[in-house]
Amino acid sequence: MAIDISDRVTTAARRDILDLDRRINAFRAGDIADEAFRKFRLTRGVYGQRQPGVQMIRIKLPHGRITADQLTRIADLSDKYATGNLHATTRQDIQLHFVKLADSPQLWAELEDAGITLKEACGNTVRNVTGSARAGIDPQEPFDITPYAYAIFDYFLRNPICQDMGRKFKIAVSSSEADSAYGYMHDVGLIPRMQDGKRGFKVMLGGGLGAQPFPAQTAAEFLEEERVIPFIEGVIRVFDRYGERQKRHKARMKYLLNDIGLEELLRRVAEETPALKVKELEVSGLQFTAPEQAIQATENRIPTTENPVYTTWLKTNVFEQKQAGWYAVQLRVLLGDMHSDTARALAQIVKKYAADDIRVTVNQGYLLRYIRPENLPAVFDALDALGLAEPGFDTTADITTCPGTDTCNLAISSSYGITRALETMMREEFPDMVYNDDIKIKISGCMNGCGQHSVANIGYHGSSLKNGAYVLPALQVLLGGGFNGKGEGLIADKVIKVPTKRGPDSLRLLLRDFEANAFDGEYYSDYYARQGKNYFYQLLKPLADLKTLVNTDYIDWDHTEPYVTEVGVGECASVLIDLVATTLDEATEKANWSREAVADGRWADALYHAYNVFVTGAKAALMSRDIPTNTQYGIINDFDKAFAGELGFHATEGIFKAQVFSINKQEPTESFARQFLADADAFLHSVQSYRDAQIEQEGLPELHELVQAKDS
Repeated sequence: MAIDISDRVTTAARRDILDLDRRINAFRAGDIADEAFRKFRLTRGVYGQRQPGVQMIRIKLPHGRITADQLTRIADLSDKYATGNLHATTRQDIQLHFVKLADSPQLWAELEDAGITLKEACGNTVRNVTGSARAGIDPQEPFDITPYAYAIFDYFLRNPICQDMGRKFKIAVSSSEADSAYGYMHDVGLIPRMQDGKRGFKVMLGGGLGAQPFPAQTAAEFLEEERVIPFIEGVIRVFDRYGERQKRHKARMKYLLNDIGLEELLRRVAEETPALKVKELEVSGLQFTAPEQAIQATENRIPTTENPVYTTWLKTNVFEQKQAGWYAVQLRVLLGDMHSDTARALAQIVKKYAADDIRVTVNQGYLLRYIRPENLPAVFDALDALGLAEPGFDTTADITTCPGTDTCNLAISSSYGITRALETMMREEFPDMVYNDDIKIKISGCMNGCGQHSVANIGYHGSSLKNGAYVLPALQVLLGGGFNGKGEGLIADKVIKVPTKRGPDSLRLLLRDFEANAFDGEYYSDYYARQGKNYFYQLLKPLADLKTLVNTDYIDWDHTEPYVTEVGVGECASVLIDLVATTLDEATEKANWSREAVADGRWADALYHAYNVFVTGAKAALMSRDIPTNTQYGIINDFDKAFAGELGFHATEGIFKAQVFSINKQEPTESFARQFLADADAFLHSVQSYRDAQIEQEGLPELHELVQAKDS
């Protein structure tokens, strides 16, 4: 069935949507191998779920900003193609689950009609650029970072330097020194600063979560605003060229930085300066709807002091903006899940009482802005009717969590179930936790960290334990992460592993211990540091005693059957393919992209596509000889050595390497781009001729069978 794409969709997006539809049809016909298709669809926001035959669609919302109409559109599409649920993520995206693969192009087309994209929401790309939800209204901010977060997103969207990296790349922009976007755990984290009356940013590099979390290192205490995006481009170019590509668990930016050191990384970034598309980039402000024009209603109602929930809600979910006389309202959303009917009703509340500028928050909630104080009672009533006026936004009682085994291939145990259990326990036994904004609790279904457990004051991630011949679901307890009293961002320590059904007991012990022994006003992470890891290990050790297990300990939360450790079902094609031919096809595609960029006068883009032709072609040639390949730099270097003097290639060692790496020695001019592309085309022709001759002599001994692979 033909995809219906409106005239409002951009040419680039239209092309992407139609390309996705073509690839899906080819994949279903058996013309594309599973792994190649998986790599393609991930960069289009289409992610295979734990359940076979359905997809998670990740909707990319730069810095979490969304309008009321866009929220309505997503809600309508969730009803039409998914389950009627909108899941807000810790990266300020919205995810739809249980979508049929064949429906994803049309869903994307209808999102693009509303100005929303899926492009590069997953895969080895620059992921969604996150930003503090309070940006623009934060009383502590030196200036509004919103335009900068959007400009970064826009600059790297469809940018050739980040379409096929070794791993994903994450950027966060906080609104103040409080670092509420958690820049310290990102590949690039930015903190706005003023120096001598000029705007700029503190720049942090190489942070990351996962099984081995790293805090970012400070690359610059102050970098002028116009230099920030070019600097990030230089960092990405270095990561693309030198980053690990074979060992996925070592392929993040943090490992490259750890291996070569900050000084060497910055030296290599400086080497990329001549090749940059721009050396400076001014960021202009975004145009927002004036709040006076957006707000139609004025409710002159007197707040009722008889409703204690309203009073608590005012204290925990509402704050006065830096614009005097205006207020922002924060919505606490259990598990980050919102029904489509609720989302549509919320959009109407926004249209009536707030500016048309909703922000998804990094703790899976929503923030409404520019609300008049006299309208707060009416807003509360309207939100309360939707179940969105729960007090305690971003407090201890407001737990951040990923979907876990409900939908994710990688999850080991239930995240949703334990989150509900912990929040229920705190509501019943620790009601004052709705006022505590120091202790943050975060939960992930596995060690990979989508729930950001490693930067929690109290964190949990899904795991398992063996007890003789039996296996039971478990929680790894992590403590001491997040921010301390000095505002420093910390990575949590793994303390102990306990059966998951004892999760509420573990949190109960930790909270009671803190209440009994912490100094007045002491931050939790400072308390953890003062007591030490062993103190907490001994505190929780009785809960880890497997001799006291009962039958229910072998059953995960939200389940009735005994627990079984399993990896979710992936998508398996099990077809025989010629990997060299597939790689050469990729090189040909990149050559076509380079020609298109030349035709459009995009010289820097043309050069990078042509550079990737060299890399991909050299990789194919090395594969044909069973020579292992890894980093781009290693591929070029190994090809230079292995093929020197071969008929059709460079005569002596060093010539090819110098030719390819000349990309960062010259300005991206028209003449250089045209010549570099011509050289890349000639090289690709030589590799193809070499391969044809090899097949004629030796046949195709290296056909490979693709095996089932997990999405990640």
